[in-house]
Amino acid sequence: MTKQVKVRNLLIGGGAPVTVQSMTNTPTADVAATVAQIRALEAAGCDIVRLAIPNEEAALAIAQIREQTDMPLVADIHFDYRLALMCIERGIDKIRINPGNIGADENVRAVAVAARKAGIPIRIGINGGSLEKELLERYGHPCAEAMTESALRQVKLLEQADFTDIVLSLKASSVPLTIEAYRRMSQLTDYPLHIGVTEAGTKWQGTLAAGIGIGTLLSEGIGDTLRVSLTDDPVEEVHTGIALLRLLEQRKGLRFVSCPTCGRCQVDLVPIAQKIYEQIRTVDVPLHVAVMGCAVNGPGEAREADIGIACGKGEALLFYHGEIAGKLPEDGLAEAFVERVLKLAEERKKL
Repeated sequence: MTKQVKVRNLLIGGGAPVTVQSMTNTPTADVAATVAQIRALEAAGCDIVRLAIPNEEAALAIAQIREQTDMPLVADIHFDYRLALMCIERGIDKIRINPGNIGADENVRAVAVAARKAGIPIRIGINGGSLEKELLERYGHPCAEAMTESALRQVKLLEQADFTDIVLSLKASSVPLTIEAYRRMSQLTDYPLHIGVTEAGTKWQGTLAAGIGIGTLLSEGIGDTLRVSLTDDPVEEVHTGIALLRLLEQRKGLRFVSCPTCGRCQVDLVPIAQKIYEQIRTVDVPLHVAVMGCAVNGPGEAREADIGIACGKGEALLFYHGEIAGKLPEDGLAEAFVERVLKLAEERKKL
């Protein structure tokens, strides 16, 4: 089990539930836009939000942003360690630094001293694309050995500054490299691990990369917090991360199953299933929902769900807790079923 750190009101590591993170893509200095996106992420179920701090204007904005949200906030610092100090002064909850570009060891120590006084953790964010020059020259290319060596160097610096509220990440755009680096790191330290595949791609490819990379690590018991990196709306990162945890049965909430369709399907199930899922995917109580397209597996799957439909020609059988509860016409099927799912979810919340 890893050590535990606290980010505002959330715990990372030490057996705490795996948290889901994302990062705003608004200019941080635009306070109104950034706060609006933080709220959208929070509504989607995000636990921790990271903000890019590319300049003093962004660092100065942290105080105003902090006043308008209680979400745990992380300052993403590259190149200029003084920006980290400014964010700490203005109420940030966690600092992320990249050893590949933060500069001299003295810079890291300065951030450690300030973070210790403020009682906030630091994430050492190793990235395969920005390793220290000396390591690249020695190893020839980004590899798990170089990434873990980089991380352990920074850990040593922080520990020498009497700082141990540390989170580690070792991300690469290569899924196998990412998995290898985290496996290696999990054997070398007990600091909590922030897992993810960086520069993973657009929604379709990035979701696959996250499913393979993050999913593999979580299934092996590696990882305390995660970010799904997508070239898309950050809210989609949150939905994907939460869905991944639910599929691995590490977070309670919606379990949605739908059939892949075949020549036996007598309704246009694809848009129906997509519409239903989009409208219920934020359900945050344990609920098993099935949307099935024919008489082969449909009734059986729908019967196993808390609520389900098994479609036939022009209509669908509606199931509640294994029992047939009526029929729904194909016309308006998605809307009618969503209404019943959301009602059942509200009933569950009251239990």
